[in-house]
Amino acid sequence: MKYLFRGGTVVSGRGTRRADILVEGEKILEVGRSITRKADQIIDVTGMLLMPGFIDAHTHFDLDVCNTTTADNFTTGSRAALRGGTTTVVDFACPNKGESLHHGLELWHRKADGRTCCDYGFHMTIDDWNPKIEAEIDDMYAAGISSFKMYMTYPAMMIGDNAMYHALKKLKEKGGICGVHCENSGVIDALIEEKKAAGEMGVSSHPRTRPDFLEAEAVSRLLRIAEAVDIPVVIVHLTNAAALREVEAARKRGQKVYAETCPQYLLLDDSVYDNPDYSLAARYVCAPPIRKAEDQKALWMALRRGEIQTISTDHCSFTLAQKDAGRGDFTKIPGGLPGVETRGELIYTAGVTTRKISLATMCRVLAENPAKLYGMFPRKGILQAGADADIVVYDPLADHVIRAADMVANVDYNPYEGFTTRGSIQQVWLRGRLAVEHGTVLAGPDGKYILRGKNCL
Repeated sequence: MKYLFRGGTVVSGRGTRRADILVEGEKILEVGRSITRKADQIIDVTGMLLMPGFIDAHTHFDLDVCNTTTADNFTTGSRAALRGGTTTVVDFACPNKGESLHHGLELWHRKADGRTCCDYGFHMTIDDWNPKIEAEIDDMYAAGISSFKMYMTYPAMMIGDNAMYHALKKLKEKGGICGVHCENSGVIDALIEEKKAAGEMGVSSHPRTRPDFLEAEAVSRLLRIAEAVDIPVVIVHLTNAAALREVEAARKRGQKVYAETCPQYLLLDDSVYDNPDYSLAARYVCAPPIRKAEDQKALWMALRRGEIQTISTDHCSFTLAQKDAGRGDFTKIPGGLPGVETRGELIYTAGVTTRKISLATMCRVLAENPAKLYGMFPRKGILQAGADADIVVYDPLADHVIRAADMVANVDYNPYEGFTTRGSIQQVWLRGRLAVEHGTVLAGPDGKYILRGKNCL
């Protein structure tokens, strides 16, 4: 079956152009002006923007955490992702301390295989380092895992500086890439102890115990460890100007550093935690916390300058009932926000239409850069001959209001409730098949596991 998308504006990391797209089967055959080759069906996309399927390289589906499990599993989370224009997710396989990487990978395949509606891959979390774990790294690459993650906070997951150094040395041997959650765990714990002693256990204490400078300190420490190893690293969910300055300083030293941020840090500010209604404040608890308006400005400017390479979501969803576990003790609120369903429309609206970033930049940070960074390019992340036919058809004139009641994610609230978008996603095509039309998800759980190669960004 051949489809010809006629009359649209094709978006790439280099810019935009009027062009048609010819698709056969799962692949793009041709992209060009006024394609004349015959097609079985012509799809009129006049006035539409045609973007490569978005890639969300930071999701947490079906994750056991904080004595509960995330509200979205791979089926509901991937349906929400598709509805939001995301055709590929890279989730985190998370073995517990004491478990092997093989066990973690097998567990995540059981969670995802045959249950995921979009294409998917896994990062592998390293929370232990010993000869057995080191010996498994080669097998991870053979299984299509070319990226890893380490935590500098959370006792159940964090890894010390010594172990991080040795893990990074092994990853350097393989040419791998590692993302790191950067916060100073020890000082955060001390601040929490002080809040508890003072009886200040409400939601507003959450951001006060995880301040921006403790994120910046951990970013700095990580980058010095990476300097000792001479390896590029990824700062995941970077939130603030102080942390960004540490990245800039490392780059001036000659280090290669990649940075990721998320929509919540670009559109929201820390006043959300001061709402006297517990339910309205607790729904925004995540780590690192949402920061100040001036941090938003710094992040947008960094995106404009190409200093932040990707926008992911850190989608880690919980219902309001799950968030209610922290009434009277903010440390028990499961941390995380839903985000895969709204990312594309939010970034277009808050970034492109306000001229904070260009359409080309949006394409780079949502599709092209994550495809390159995580070893999927040029199969993913670009609309060109030979690439998977993952296509987002965006109508810049079809504004709508974001409402939780309209979402397909398994969550009973939306962080952006009442936000009016500029335009909206009209269709999503996954490997040449119509997966979403006018907000209705048509695709079933037939997403493919993507074997990934090395970073080429």
